[in-house]
Amino acid sequence: MDPRREPGDATPAASPLRIALCAGEASGDGLGAGLIAALKARFPNAEFVGIGGDAMRAAGCETWFDANELAVMGLAEVLRHLPRLLRLRKAFRQRVLDWKPDVYVGIDAPDFNLGIERWLKERGVRTVHYVSPSVWAWREKRAEKIGHSTDRVLCLFPMEPPIYAKHGVDARFVGHPMADDIPLAPDRAAARAALGLPGDAPVLAVLPGSRLGEIGRLAPAFFEAARQVASQIPGLQIVVPAANAACRQALEAQFAAHGAEAAWRLLDGHARDAMIASNVVLLASGTATLEAMLCKRPMVVGYRIAPLTYRIVKGLGLLRVERYALPNVLAGEDIAPELMQDDCTPEQLSAAIMRWFNEPEAVAALQPIYVRLHDQLRQDASASAAAAVATLIVSPVGAT
Repeated sequence: MDPRREPGDATPAASPLRIALCAGEASGDGLGAGLIAALKARFPNAEFVGIGGDAMRAAGCETWFDANELAVMGLAEVLRHLPRLLRLRKAFRQRVLDWKPDVYVGIDAPDFNLGIERWLKERGVRTVHYVSPSVWAWREKRAEKIGHSTDRVLCLFPMEPPIYAKHGVDARFVGHPMADDIPLAPDRAAARAALGLPGDAPVLAVLPGSRLGEIGRLAPAFFEAARQVASQIPGLQIVVPAANAACRQALEAQFAAHGAEAAWRLLDGHARDAMIASNVVLLASGTATLEAMLCKRPMVVGYRIAPLTYRIVKGLGLLRVERYALPNVLAGEDIAPELMQDDCTPEQLSAAIMRWFNEPEAVAALQPIYVRLHDQLRQDASASAAAAVATLIVSPVGAT
């Protein structure tokens, strides 16, 4: 906040607007960069500080800490780094408060950001949370708690604001940046050329996750399913994108265990090109399913979690959805087969994949559904998010 302005005062400040942001991983860094660019278009003299990565720095944010310092996955890792993360959070929130921002934008990373947002909000700083946690899948009551932390939630999916509205929380659907980035009609021929794939060969893209734990649980079933499909489709090309060097190493070990042949190709990155180039995608449940939908490709979704975790989640009723894959959630119907936990077997996966290869009419029927959902999510997300942040800055809370 400008020191001459009380919270909710709509009078413009003489000094440049001050916007603090925090992104905790690569996807959040990209969202933050897009938001900064869109806010700069509205407020050319605005100042941006916080936690981010290369993309946010390139967009003009002064980063006090790097986003990689928050990129900790898994319970054991979090516990090991917890003292450092708590010290970082305490130092960061105080520095933000001392800087007197007009608004704080926490981008995803809810375990880190929501606590900071609540602490700042209690001290008169306006707060925004960009990317809603999956309240539609887990406990809806969490929406009410999120409202205690933030003045406004920016949602990527249209089904999210109505859930917040039931709990009196201001939430705005801004669209998904991925829907803006991916063309409505992706170019399969160009993607194949970029990857050096034959233009007329059948192609299966296999994505068993971007984390080592996912690869360990899913790759054996995924690769055996791919092997079974290859035995039925002559000339099948199988492409497997690796998210990073560690994932590549884990995937190479699985390649060796499953006797991958010359037609199997391990890629460094290029997940989107692999999806666009493919006829069918076999992938882990998660954001990648949304990307496959936007790439207009039929998919088979599989997932497993640790058996004990699964029993706890189901036993306590923590997961409250019938559908897991985002395309199915958005469509409100099962447009992608979901083979979860005990159903995630090579036999069931390969059978679902073969259906897409054998039934071109089913693939054709998907396309208008995909285009409709893509259009729904294509909202010029960065500009929409910037507009929602801007109205919060210049108007009293709750007035817009």
